[in-house]
Amino acid sequence: MAILRKIMAPFRSLSARLLILTLLFVMLAEVLIFVPSIAFFRLNYLVKKTEFAHLATLSLLASPDNMVSEELREELLFRVGARSVVLHGANSRLLILRENIPHGIDAEFNLADQNPLLLIEHAFMSLMVGPGRIIRIISPIANEPNSSLEVVIDEAPLIEAMYAYAWNIFWLSLIISTLTAILVYLTLHWLMVRPMRRLSESMIAFRRAPENPSTALVPSRRRDEIGVAERELEIMQTRLRTALKQKQHLVALGTAVTKISHDLRNILSTSQIVSDSLADVKDPKVQKVVPRLMTSIDRAIDLCTQTLKYGRADEQEPRKERFLLEPLVNEVKTSVGLRENNGIVWQNKIPAGMMLNADRDQFYRILLNLCRNAVQAMEGQGTIDIHALRAGSRILIRICDTGPGLHAKAREHLFEPFSGSARAGGTGLGLSIARELIVAHGGEITLERSDGSGTVFCIEIPD
Repeated sequence: MAILRKIMAPFRSLSARLLILTLLFVMLAEVLIFVPSIAFFRLNYLVKKTEFAHLATLSLLASPDNMVSEELREELLFRVGARSVVLHGANSRLLILRENIPHGIDAEFNLADQNPLLLIEHAFMSLMVGPGRIIRIISPIANEPNSSLEVVIDEAPLIEAMYAYAWNIFWLSLIISTLTAILVYLTLHWLMVRPMRRLSESMIAFRRAPENPSTALVPSRRRDEIGVAERELEIMQTRLRTALKQKQHLVALGTAVTKISHDLRNILSTSQIVSDSLADVKDPKVQKVVPRLMTSIDRAIDLCTQTLKYGRADEQEPRKERFLLEPLVNEVKTSVGLRENNGIVWQNKIPAGMMLNADRDQFYRILLNLCRNAVQAMEGQGTIDIHALRAGSRILIRICDTGPGLHAKAREHLFEPFSGSARAGGTGLGLSIARELIVAHGGEITLERSDGSGTVFCIEIPD
Protein backbone atom coordinates (compact mmCIF):
# COMPACT_ATOMS: atom_id res chain seq x y z
CA MET A 1 0.00 0.00 0.00
CA ALA A 2 2.84 2.39 0.80
CA ILE A 3 4.39 1.79 -2.64
CA LEU A 4 1.01 2.35 -4.30
CA ARG A 5 0.58 5.62 -2.42
CA LYS A 6 4.01 6.81 -3.59
CA ILE A 7 3.14 5.92 -7.18
CA MET A 8 -0.24 7.69 -7.02
CA ALA A 9 1.03 10.74 -5.14
CA PRO A 10 1.99 12.79 -8.26
CA PHE A 11 -1.46 12.16 -9.76
CA ARG A 12 -3.27 13.71 -6.79
CA SER A 13 -2.29 17.23 -7.78
CA LEU A 14 -4.60 19.39 -9.84
CA SER A 15 -1.95 19.78 -12.54
CA ALA A 16 -1.52 16.02 -13.11
CA ARG A 17 -5.26 15.40 -13.14
CA LEU A 18 -5.71 18.23 -15.61
CA LEU A 19 -3.08 16.77 -17.94
CA ILE A 20 -4.56 13.24 -17.82
CA LEU A 21 -8.12 14.46 -18.37
CA THR A 22 -7.01 16.59 -21.33
CA LEU A 23 -5.34 13.55 -22.92
CA LEU A 24 -8.43 11.41 -22.39
CA PHE A 25 -10.83 14.01 -23.77
CA VAL A 26 -8.74 14.64 -26.88
CA MET A 27 -8.44 10.90 -27.50
CA LEU A 28 -12.19 10.54 -27.06
CA ALA A 29 -12.74 13.30 -29.61
CA GLU A 30 -10.38 11.54 -32.02
CA VAL A 31 -12.30 8.28 -31.57
CA LEU A 32 -15.53 10.05 -32.44
CA ILE A 33 -13.83 11.45 -35.53
CA PHE A 34 -12.29 8.07 -36.44
CA VAL A 35 -15.65 6.21 -36.69
CA PRO A 36 -17.03 8.17 -39.68
CA SER A 37 -13.59 8.69 -41.21
CA ILE A 38 -12.88 4.93 -41.51
CA ALA A 39 -16.29 4.48 -43.16
CA PHE A 40 -15.60 7.17 -45.75
CA PHE A 41 -12.08 5.80 -46.30
CA ARG A 42 -13.65 2.46 -47.26
CA LEU A 43 -16.14 4.23 -49.54
CA ASN A 44 -13.37 6.16 -51.32
CA TYR A 45 -11.38 2.95 -51.75
CA LEU A 46 -14.32 1.22 -53.45
CA VAL A 47 -15.12 4.27 -55.60
CA LYS A 48 -11.53 4.32 -56.90
CA LYS A 49 -11.76 0.61 -57.72
CA THR A 50 -14.88 1.19 -59.80
CA GLU A 51 -13.25 4.18 -61.53
CA PHE A 52 -10.24 2.05 -62.53
CA ALA A 53 -12.63 -0.66 -63.72
CA HIS A 54 -14.56 1.92 -65.77
CA LEU A 55 -11.35 3.08 -67.46
CA ALA A 56 -10.48 -0.53 -68.30
CA THR A 57 -13.98 -1.00 -69.70
CA LEU A 58 -13.65 2.06 -71.94
CA SER A 59 -10.32 0.82 -73.29
CA LEU A 60 -11.81 -2.57 -74.11
CA LEU A 61 -14.87 -1.04 -75.78
CA ALA A 62 -12.54 0.97 -78.01
CA SER A 63 -10.76 -2.20 -79.30
CA PRO A 64 -11.95 -4.01 -82.47
CA ASP A 65 -14.78 -6.48 -81.71
CA ASN A 66 -14.16 -5.84 -77.96
CA MET A 67 -11.55 -8.58 -78.05
CA VAL A 68 -8.19 -8.55 -76.23
CA SER A 69 -5.44 -11.06 -75.76
CA GLU A 70 -5.25 -13.27 -72.67
CA GLU A 71 -2.14 -11.46 -71.47
CA LEU A 72 -3.80 -8.03 -71.76
CA ARG A 73 -6.94 -9.31 -69.98
CA GLU A 74 -4.88 -10.59 -67.02
CA GLU A 75 -2.87 -7.37 -66.95
CA LEU A 76 -6.07 -5.27 -66.84
CA LEU A 77 -7.58 -7.38 -64.06
CA PHE A 78 -4.32 -7.12 -62.09
CA ARG A 79 -4.15 -3.35 -62.49
CA VAL A 80 -7.78 -2.92 -61.52
CA GLY A 81 -7.47 -5.43 -58.69
CA ALA A 82 -10.70 -7.15 -59.66
CA ARG A 83 -11.88 -10.67 -60.43
CA SER A 84 -14.52 -9.58 -62.97
CA VAL A 85 -16.07 -6.45 -64.45
CA VAL A 86 -19.61 -6.35 -65.85
CA LEU A 87 -21.21 -3.39 -67.62
CA HIS A 88 -24.99 -3.07 -67.17
CA GLY A 89 -26.97 -1.07 -69.71
CA ALA A 90 -30.66 -0.24 -69.92
CA ASN A 91 -31.57 -3.68 -71.34
CA SER A 92 -28.20 -5.40 -71.56
CA ARG A 93 -25.50 -7.01 -69.48
CA LEU A 94 -21.98 -7.14 -70.94
CA LEU A 95 -19.19 -9.14 -69.28
CA ILE A 96 -16.06 -7.08 -69.94
CA LEU A 97 -13.39 -8.86 -67.88
CA ARG A 98 -13.35 -12.11 -65.96
CA GLU A 99 -10.64 -14.37 -64.63
CA ASN A 100 -10.62 -18.04 -65.57
CA ILE A 101 -11.02 -19.34 -61.98
CA PRO A 102 -14.69 -19.38 -60.93
CA HIS A 103 -15.58 -17.58 -57.70
CA GLY A 104 -18.50 -17.19 -55.29
CA ILE A 105 -19.87 -13.89 -53.95
CA ASP A 106 -19.89 -13.43 -50.12
CA ALA A 107 -21.41 -9.93 -49.97
CA GLU A 108 -22.75 -7.22 -52.23
CA PHE A 109 -22.61 -3.44 -51.80
CA ASN A 110 -24.31 -0.71 -53.84
CA LEU A 111 -22.34 2.54 -53.87
CA ALA A 112 -25.48 4.47 -54.78
CA ASP A 113 -26.52 4.13 -51.13
CA GLN A 114 -24.63 6.90 -49.25
CA ASN A 115 -26.36 6.54 -45.85
CA PRO A 116 -23.66 7.43 -43.24
CA LEU A 117 -24.94 4.94 -40.65
CA LEU A 118 -25.02 2.16 -43.25
CA LEU A 119 -21.49 3.05 -44.40
CA ILE A 120 -20.23 2.87 -40.77
CA GLU A 121 -21.96 -0.48 -40.30
CA HIS A 122 -20.39 -1.94 -43.47
CA ALA A 123 -16.93 -0.64 -42.49
CA PHE A 124 -16.93 -2.22 -39.03
CA MET A 125 -18.47 -5.41 -40.39
CA SER A 126 -15.51 -5.69 -42.76
CA LEU A 127 -13.06 -5.21 -39.87
CA MET A 128 -14.83 -7.76 -37.66
CA VAL A 129 -15.30 -10.45 -40.36
CA GLY A 130 -11.71 -10.15 -41.47
CA PRO A 131 -10.05 -10.99 -44.84
CA GLY A 132 -11.22 -13.85 -47.04
CA ARG A 133 -14.47 -12.52 -48.47
CA ILE A 134 -15.17 -11.85 -52.14
CA ILE A 135 -17.50 -8.89 -52.55
CA ARG A 136 -19.50 -7.44 -55.43
CA ILE A 137 -19.56 -3.65 -55.89
CA ILE A 138 -22.32 -2.01 -57.91
CA SER A 139 -21.59 1.58 -58.86
CA PRO A 140 -23.57 4.03 -61.02
CA ILE A 141 -21.75 5.55 -64.00
CA ALA A 142 -21.54 9.33 -64.12
CA ASN A 143 -23.50 10.97 -66.96
CA GLU A 144 -25.11 7.60 -67.81
CA PRO A 145 -28.18 7.28 -65.57
CA ASN A 146 -29.31 3.97 -67.11
CA SER A 147 -25.93 2.28 -66.81
CA SER A 148 -23.98 0.82 -63.89
CA LEU A 149 -20.79 -1.08 -63.34
CA GLU A 150 -20.43 -4.32 -61.40
CA VAL A 151 -16.97 -5.12 -60.03
CA VAL A 152 -16.05 -8.25 -58.06
CA ILE A 153 -12.96 -7.88 -55.83
CA ASP A 154 -11.17 -9.58 -52.94
CA GLU A 155 -11.83 -7.73 -49.64
CA ALA A 156 -8.43 -8.62 -48.12
CA PRO A 157 -6.51 -5.64 -49.69
CA LEU A 158 -9.32 -3.32 -48.58
CA ILE A 159 -9.13 -4.57 -44.95
CA GLU A 160 -5.35 -4.26 -44.98
CA ALA A 161 -5.62 -0.67 -46.20
CA MET A 162 -8.25 0.06 -43.55
CA TYR A 163 -5.99 -1.25 -40.77
CA ALA A 164 -3.07 0.82 -42.09
CA TYR A 165 -5.32 3.88 -42.17
CA ALA A 166 -6.53 3.16 -38.61
CA TRP A 167 -2.98 2.90 -37.29
CA ASN A 168 -2.05 6.17 -39.02
CA ILE A 169 -5.08 7.83 -37.46
CA PHE A 170 -4.15 6.39 -34.04
CA TRP A 171 -0.59 7.69 -34.08
CA LEU A 172 -1.67 11.04 -35.51
CA SER A 173 -4.38 11.32 -32.84
CA LEU A 174 -1.86 10.43 -30.13
CA ILE A 175 0.54 13.14 -31.33
CA ILE A 176 -2.25 15.72 -31.65
CA SER A 177 -3.72 14.84 -28.25
CA THR A 178 -0.31 15.01 -26.58
CA LEU A 179 0.51 18.40 -28.09
CA THR A 180 -2.98 19.69 -27.30
CA ALA A 181 -2.80 18.36 -23.75
CA ILE A 182 0.59 20.00 -23.19
CA LEU A 183 -0.61 23.35 -24.56
CA VAL A 184 -3.87 23.21 -22.58
CA TYR A 185 -1.98 22.11 -19.46
CA LEU A 186 0.55 24.94 -19.71
CA THR A 187 -2.19 27.48 -20.36
CA LEU A 188 -4.43 26.33 -17.51
CA HIS A 189 -1.43 25.90 -15.21
CA TRP A 190 -0.48 29.51 -15.83
CA LEU A 191 -4.02 30.91 -15.64
CA MET A 192 -5.55 28.73 -12.90
CA VAL A 193 -3.26 26.26 -11.13
CA ARG A 194 -0.56 28.74 -10.14
CA PRO A 195 -3.02 31.34 -8.79
CA MET A 196 -4.97 28.62 -6.95
CA ARG A 197 -1.73 27.31 -5.43
CA ARG A 198 -0.91 30.86 -4.38
CA LEU A 199 -4.34 31.20 -2.75
CA SER A 200 -3.99 27.90 -0.90
CA GLU A 201 -0.48 28.76 0.32
CA SER A 202 -1.76 32.09 1.61
CA MET A 203 -4.62 30.34 3.44
CA ILE A 204 -2.22 27.86 5.06
CA ALA A 205 0.17 30.63 6.11
CA PHE A 206 -2.71 32.67 7.52
CA ARG A 207 -4.03 29.65 9.45
CA ARG A 208 -0.62 29.10 11.05
CA ALA A 209 -0.04 32.74 12.02
CA PRO A 210 -3.19 34.86 11.56
CA GLU A 211 -1.75 37.75 13.58
CA ASN A 212 1.31 38.09 11.29
CA PRO A 213 0.70 40.82 8.64
CA SER A 214 3.29 39.27 6.33
CA THR A 215 0.97 36.31 5.70
CA ALA A 216 -1.57 38.58 4.00
CA LEU A 217 -2.17 37.89 0.32
CA VAL A 218 -1.24 40.66 -2.10
CA PRO A 219 -3.96 40.49 -4.79
CA SER A 220 -3.04 40.74 -8.45
CA ARG A 221 -4.64 43.07 -11.01
CA ARG A 222 -6.64 40.30 -12.67
CA ARG A 223 -10.29 41.13 -13.44
CA ASP A 224 -11.56 37.55 -13.75
CA GLU A 225 -12.91 35.18 -11.08
CA ILE A 226 -9.40 34.41 -9.77
CA GLY A 227 -8.75 38.11 -9.27
CA VAL A 228 -12.06 38.51 -7.42
CA ALA A 229 -11.17 35.54 -5.18
CA GLU A 230 -7.75 37.06 -4.41
CA ARG A 231 -9.21 40.43 -3.47
CA GLU A 232 -11.99 38.89 -1.38
CA LEU A 233 -9.46 36.66 0.43
CA GLU A 234 -7.27 39.68 1.17
CA ILE A 235 -10.29 41.58 2.58
CA MET A 236 -11.33 38.56 4.66
CA GLN A 237 -7.83 38.12 6.08
CA THR A 238 -7.62 41.82 6.97
CA ARG A 239 -11.00 41.78 8.72
CA LEU A 240 -10.23 38.56 10.56
CA ARG A 241 -6.89 39.94 11.70
CA THR A 242 -8.62 43.11 12.94
CA ALA A 243 -11.30 41.05 14.71
CA LEU A 244 -8.61 38.89 16.30
CA LYS A 245 -6.79 41.96 17.60
CA GLN A 246 -10.09 43.26 19.00
CA LYS A 247 -10.76 39.93 20.70
CA GLN A 248 -7.28 39.94 22.20
CA HIS A 249 -7.83 43.51 23.33
CA LEU A 250 -11.16 42.53 24.87
CA VAL A 251 -9.58 39.58 26.69
CA ALA A 252 -6.89 41.82 28.12
CA LEU A 253 -9.50 44.43 29.00
CA GLY A 254 -11.70 41.80 30.64
CA THR A 255 -8.83 40.62 32.80
CA ALA A 256 -8.00 44.18 33.77
CA VAL A 257 -11.66 45.02 34.50
CA THR A 258 -11.97 41.95 36.72
CA LYS A 259 -8.96 43.02 38.78
CA ILE A 260 -10.15 46.62 38.96
CA SER A 261 -13.69 45.55 39.89
CA HIS A 262 -12.35 43.51 42.79
CA ASP A 263 -10.56 46.49 44.31
CA LEU A 264 -13.26 48.97 43.32
CA ARG A 265 -15.93 46.94 45.08
CA ASN A 266 -13.96 47.21 48.33
CA ILE A 267 -13.60 50.96 47.88
CA LEU A 268 -17.30 51.36 47.11
CA SER A 269 -18.20 49.32 50.17
CA THR A 270 -16.40 51.93 52.26
CA SER A 271 -18.28 54.68 50.40
CA GLN A 272 -21.53 52.88 51.14
CA ILE A 273 -20.76 52.92 54.88
CA VAL A 274 -20.03 56.65 54.70
CA SER A 275 -23.29 57.31 52.79
CA ASP A 276 -25.22 55.38 55.42
CA SER A 277 -23.72 57.69 58.05
CA LEU A 278 -24.74 60.72 55.99
CA ALA A 279 -28.34 59.50 56.06
CA ASP A 280 -28.48 60.39 59.78
CA VAL A 281 -27.53 64.03 59.08
CA LYS A 282 -30.62 66.26 59.38
CA ASP A 283 -29.49 68.88 56.88
CA PRO A 284 -32.20 69.15 54.10
CA LYS A 285 -29.59 69.49 51.33
CA VAL A 286 -27.81 66.37 52.57
CA GLN A 287 -31.10 64.48 52.79
CA LYS A 288 -31.86 65.46 49.20
CA VAL A 289 -28.49 64.27 47.82
CA VAL A 290 -27.97 61.12 49.91
CA PRO A 291 -30.64 58.92 48.17
CA ARG A 292 -29.13 59.59 44.76
CA LEU A 293 -25.63 58.96 46.09
CA MET A 294 -26.67 55.68 47.68
CA THR A 295 -28.45 54.57 44.50
CA SER A 296 -25.35 55.31 42.38
CA ILE A 297 -23.08 53.45 44.81
CA ASP A 298 -25.44 50.45 44.91
CA ARG A 299 -25.45 50.33 41.10
CA ALA A 300 -21.65 50.50 40.99
CA ILE A 301 -21.27 47.72 43.58
CA ASP A 302 -23.80 45.55 41.74
CA LEU A 303 -21.97 46.06 38.43
CA CYS A 304 -18.61 45.15 40.02
CA THR A 305 -20.17 42.04 41.61
CA GLN A 306 -21.55 40.87 38.24
CA THR A 307 -18.16 41.36 36.59
CA LEU A 308 -16.41 39.34 39.30
CA LYS A 309 -19.10 36.66 39.21
CA TYR A 310 -18.87 35.96 35.51
CA GLY A 311 -15.24 36.96 34.97
CA ARG A 312 -16.15 38.64 31.70
CA ALA A 313 -18.19 41.49 30.27
CA ASP A 314 -21.35 39.47 29.50
CA GLU A 315 -24.53 41.09 30.71
CA GLN A 316 -27.11 39.23 32.79
CA GLU A 317 -30.66 38.72 31.53
CA PRO A 318 -32.88 41.81 31.98
CA ARG A 319 -35.15 41.74 35.06
CA LYS A 320 -38.11 43.53 33.53
CA GLU A 321 -40.53 45.67 35.51
CA ARG A 322 -42.85 48.54 34.73
CA PHE A 323 -41.56 51.99 35.72
CA LEU A 324 -42.03 55.63 34.83
CA LEU A 325 -39.64 56.78 32.11
CA GLU A 326 -39.64 60.53 32.84
CA PRO A 327 -38.03 60.31 36.34
CA LEU A 328 -35.36 57.95 34.99
CA VAL A 329 -34.40 60.54 32.35
CA ASN A 330 -34.06 63.15 35.11
CA GLU A 331 -31.71 60.82 36.99
CA VAL A 332 -29.58 60.53 33.87
CA LYS A 333 -29.37 64.33 33.64
CA THR A 334 -27.92 64.47 37.15
CA SER A 335 -25.50 61.60 36.44
CA VAL A 336 -23.98 63.22 33.32
CA GLY A 337 -23.10 66.25 35.45
CA LEU A 338 -25.29 68.96 33.86
CA ARG A 339 -25.95 72.11 35.84
CA GLU A 340 -28.36 74.94 35.24
CA ASN A 341 -25.92 77.33 33.60
CA ASN A 342 -23.34 75.16 31.89
CA GLY A 343 -24.27 76.01 28.27
CA ILE A 344 -26.06 72.73 27.46
CA VAL A 345 -29.86 72.80 27.40
CA TRP A 346 -31.53 69.57 28.62
CA GLN A 347 -35.06 69.02 27.30
CA ASN A 348 -36.96 66.10 28.82
CA LYS A 349 -40.00 65.72 26.55
CA ILE A 350 -41.08 62.31 27.84
CA PRO A 351 -44.89 62.34 28.28
CA ALA A 352 -45.90 62.33 31.94
CA GLY A 353 -47.12 58.92 33.05
CA MET A 354 -45.42 56.95 30.20
CA MET A 355 -44.50 53.53 31.55
CA LEU A 356 -41.74 51.29 30.21
CA ASN A 357 -41.48 47.51 30.68
CA ALA A 358 -37.73 46.92 31.00
CA ASP A 359 -34.86 46.44 33.43
CA ARG A 360 -34.64 49.88 35.07
CA ASP A 361 -30.95 49.70 35.96
CA GLN A 362 -29.94 48.47 32.51
CA PHE A 363 -32.07 51.11 30.79
CA TYR A 364 -30.45 53.71 33.00
CA ARG A 365 -27.06 52.56 31.70
CA ILE A 366 -28.33 52.73 28.10
CA LEU A 367 -29.48 56.34 28.41
CA LEU A 368 -26.41 57.30 30.44
CA ASN A 369 -24.00 56.05 27.74
CA LEU A 370 -25.89 57.77 24.92
CA CYS A 371 -26.37 61.06 26.77
CA ARG A 372 -22.76 61.18 28.00
CA ASN A 373 -21.57 60.77 24.38
CA ALA A 374 -23.87 63.63 23.36
CA VAL A 375 -22.54 65.91 26.14
CA GLN A 376 -18.93 65.15 25.19
CA ALA A 377 -19.64 65.76 21.48
CA MET A 378 -21.16 69.22 22.07
CA GLU A 379 -18.21 70.41 24.21
CA GLY A 380 -20.28 72.55 26.60
CA GLN A 381 -22.63 74.22 24.11
CA GLY A 382 -25.84 72.84 22.56
CA THR A 383 -29.12 71.08 23.24
CA ILE A 384 -30.05 67.53 24.23
CA ASP A 385 -33.63 66.62 23.41
CA ILE A 386 -35.15 63.33 24.65
CA HIS A 387 -38.69 62.38 23.68
CA ALA A 388 -40.71 59.19 23.34
CA LEU A 389 -43.91 57.97 21.71
CA ARG A 390 -45.86 54.76 21.56
CA ALA A 391 -46.13 53.17 18.06
CA GLY A 392 -48.43 50.16 18.20
CA SER A 393 -46.85 47.53 20.41
CA ARG A 394 -43.49 49.30 20.62
CA ILE A 395 -42.10 52.45 22.20
CA LEU A 396 -39.74 54.73 20.27
CA ILE A 397 -37.28 56.84 22.27
CA ARG A 398 -35.14 59.41 20.45
CA ILE A 399 -32.02 61.08 21.85
CA CYS A 400 -31.17 64.17 19.80
CA ASP A 401 -28.20 66.51 20.16
CA THR A 402 -26.93 69.51 18.24
CA GLY A 403 -23.31 68.39 18.12
CA PRO A 404 -21.06 68.26 15.02
CA GLY A 405 -22.20 64.73 14.06
CA LEU A 406 -20.25 61.49 13.74
CA HIS A 407 -17.35 61.24 11.32
CA ALA A 408 -17.30 58.66 8.53
CA LYS A 409 -15.15 56.07 10.35
CA ALA A 410 -17.41 56.15 13.41
CA ARG A 411 -20.52 55.63 11.24
CA GLU A 412 -18.84 52.78 9.38
CA HIS A 413 -17.91 50.90 12.58
CA LEU A 414 -20.86 52.01 14.70
CA PHE A 415 -21.50 49.88 17.81
CA GLU A 416 -18.12 48.10 17.39
CA PRO A 417 -15.85 48.33 20.48
CA PHE A 418 -12.50 50.08 19.93
CA SER A 419 -13.56 51.03 16.38
CA GLY A 420 -16.73 53.14 16.61
CA SER A 421 -15.53 55.95 18.86
CA ALA A 422 -16.69 59.40 17.81
CA ARG A 423 -13.83 61.27 19.52
CA ALA A 424 -10.08 60.97 19.87
CA GLY A 425 -9.06 58.73 22.74
CA GLY A 426 -12.48 57.08 22.98
CA THR A 427 -13.04 53.33 23.04
CA GLY A 428 -16.48 53.10 21.47
CA LEU A 429 -17.60 50.87 24.35
CA GLY A 430 -20.52 53.13 25.30
CA LEU A 431 -22.46 52.51 22.08
CA SER A 432 -21.47 48.84 22.10
CA ILE A 433 -22.78 48.35 25.66
CA ALA A 434 -25.98 50.27 24.87
CA ARG A 435 -26.71 48.15 21.82
CA GLU A 436 -26.02 44.89 23.70
CA LEU A 437 -28.46 45.84 26.46
CA ILE A 438 -31.14 46.97 23.98
CA VAL A 439 -30.89 43.74 21.97
CA ALA A 440 -31.21 41.76 25.23
CA HIS A 441 -34.57 43.55 25.71
CA GLY A 442 -35.71 42.44 22.24
CA GLY A 443 -35.30 45.93 20.81
CA GLU A 444 -32.93 47.70 18.47
CA ILE A 445 -31.06 50.98 18.19
CA THR A 446 -30.45 52.85 14.94
CA LEU A 447 -28.66 56.00 13.88
CA GLU A 448 -31.40 58.03 12.18
CA ARG A 449 -29.32 61.10 11.34
CA SER A 450 -25.81 62.44 11.88
CA ASP A 451 -24.60 65.56 10.12
CA GLY A 452 -23.43 69.08 10.90
CA SER A 453 -26.74 69.94 12.58
CA GLY A 454 -26.57 67.09 15.10
CA THR A 455 -27.10 63.41 15.75
CA VAL A 456 -30.28 61.40 16.40
CA PHE A 457 -30.34 57.89 17.89
CA CYS A 458 -33.63 55.99 17.98
CA ILE A 459 -34.30 53.21 20.53
CA GLU A 460 -37.15 50.83 19.74
CA ILE A 461 -38.35 48.73 22.69
CA PRO A 462 -41.28 46.26 22.89
CA ASP A 463 -44.07 47.68 25.06
